[in-house]
Amino acid sequence: MSNYHIKHLEEYYQVYRKSLRDPETFWAEVAEEHFMWRKKWDNVLSWDFTKPEIKWFEGAQLNITENCIDRHLRNRGHKTAILFEPNDPNEDAQHITYKQLHERVCKFANVLKEQGIAKGDRVCIYLPMIPELAISVLACARIGAVHSVVFAGFSATALSTRINDCEAKMVITSDGSYRGAKTIDLKGIVDEALEDCSGISSVLVAKRVGSDIQMKSGRDHWLEPLLEAAYKDCVPEIMDAEDPLFILYTSGSTGMPKGMLHTTAGYMVYTAYTFKNVFQYREDDIYWCTADIGWITGHSYIVYGPLANGATTVMFEGVPSYPDFGRFWDIVQKHKITQFYTAPTAIRALAKENLDYVTNRDLSSLKVLGTVGEPINEEAWHWYNDHVGDKKSPIVDTWWQTETGGIMISPIPYSTPTKPTYATLPMPGIQPALMDENGIEIKGNQVDGRLCIKFPWPSMARTIWGNHKRFKETYFSAFENKYFTGDGALRDEVGYYRITGRVDDVIIVSGHNLGTAPIEDAINEHPAVAESAIVGFPHDIKGNALYGYVILKETGESRDRDNLSKEVNQQITDKIGPIAKLDKIQFVPGLPKTRSGKIMRRILRKIASKDTSNLGDTSTLLNPEVVKEIMDKAL
Repeated sequence: MSNYHIKHLEEYYQVYRKSLRDPETFWAEVAEEHFMWRKKWDNVLSWDFTKPEIKWFEGAQLNITENCIDRHLRNRGHKTAILFEPNDPNEDAQHITYKQLHERVCKFANVLKEQGIAKGDRVCIYLPMIPELAISVLACARIGAVHSVVFAGFSATALSTRINDCEAKMVITSDGSYRGAKTIDLKGIVDEALEDCSGISSVLVAKRVGSDIQMKSGRDHWLEPLLEAAYKDCVPEIMDAEDPLFILYTSGSTGMPKGMLHTTAGYMVYTAYTFKNVFQYREDDIYWCTADIGWITGHSYIVYGPLANGATTVMFEGVPSYPDFGRFWDIVQKHKITQFYTAPTAIRALAKENLDYVTNRDLSSLKVLGTVGEPINEEAWHWYNDHVGDKKSPIVDTWWQTETGGIMISPIPYSTPTKPTYATLPMPGIQPALMDENGIEIKGNQVDGRLCIKFPWPSMARTIWGNHKRFKETYFSAFENKYFTGDGALRDEVGYYRITGRVDDVIIVSGHNLGTAPIEDAINEHPAVAESAIVGFPHDIKGNALYGYVILKETGESRDRDNLSKEVNQQITDKIGPIAKLDKIQFVPGLPKTRSGKIMRRILRKIASKDTSNLGDTSTLLNPEVVKEIMDKAL
């Protein structure tokens, strides 16, 4: 029986039991049978969660791009690898074959080398969803450079923080980007960011919008002429299994974003394996994940997972609402999409629009629907199931994280009976545990607790770049010898898992993890602001939205509150990006604090959610009277 392609529930249980009984043999068989190695490993796994130190396939040598491109050239050279659908529906889609992808990646890799980039150097990529984004990621991997993609919606400040943290030598960007009807000046944002970055020696600029931009002599180079002059073949750098592949930043609940470091072999094996099973990919399928490559979903399930399986993967530059709310369904119909993977936020937004946008399109090609980024609510699940999937395409509600590298808990289509709002069962090799607050594992079913993983899996992050101490404290200190996900979960009577949300100060807004501390820091820099606190509250479309409680300095008391609110949101946009803007801002006389000075966010969350019937114990508050004042003027 193949461990690689699970087709039935009974087969899932057999494979899952095998993966628990002997994880090393299980992953060794998957790795050996389905990938190309320059040298086989000496040891499958060594690990110690107390340090924490995890190594998979030690001693093995490979290059991930050989597995994603070269090995497909003989049998799939003329198959579409990347199908690029532009922002403007009147612009032609691009079908990039595996052969063309090979040449474009090699040329780009040679340009990187000519610009002085070598194995181990960090390259920051700040690009829209155009082919150059996927190609530059693969070009870095080809030569052993470590890519760090920054979502092109982040501000200059957020970009410079990430560039400096990983000490990048190069930035790859474009003259601008299209987002629906808008054009965004990406190069201008990069120029502003680089005022605070001393380590960048070169900036490569792709042409996308044709705008007139500033080019700094000696530093900035147009990409196209360099690519044209580059040689079309590039010998792949031979990498060790545990060599760094990429750094990807995720919001921390305190201060600095965390640069999660993923390594080469284990990440490749796990993302390829989960892609194949969660989406039940077949040879002629056309797979589309609507995420941006700036997030982990795009890394694992637009680029590496699909290409390692020789799949056709769609890259979409635009937004679901442009030119109208039928755009997603136009693309499904046009390209005969078979697997469609998107976020609950997008589903909720589309469900609010006229149903004709869906019913007037032919969606019969769809075989599997997926969701990612946050747990999907029941109403959105049923709308997706009824109207998009026509009750015949199973929904895979996937739970995982930037830190996990790949999907951890998910139904397997046509095998696992689905249940709305439940991520259902763990993938083979994943050993979840629910813990109580005293650090004791809760056994049995119909229980809830804090979700931990008690055994390593191949694609887990190995550290936080430059800060292993923080890695240990964040993920391995709450529960002994276990990885703590930061999420709560419940397990139902049959053992299905439902994720109940974050248990720390990270709020998931439209599928994006936003730490409260950096947003509060941005607000507090406003000259009129004394202090602030951010909480999440339920939102019909975003899942959660942000509610800000802001204390003004005395000088700000008489100021126009509407203008102040706009200035506060502008401050957030400048420091972090528009994704972190507050939906509601309430100016308050004080914040409920314990005697040790800790803000009692539980109370603020209840007020923001209009759930004030039971605020719980407020006896430990230093200033209980402030709660009534906040409640009386709540928005």
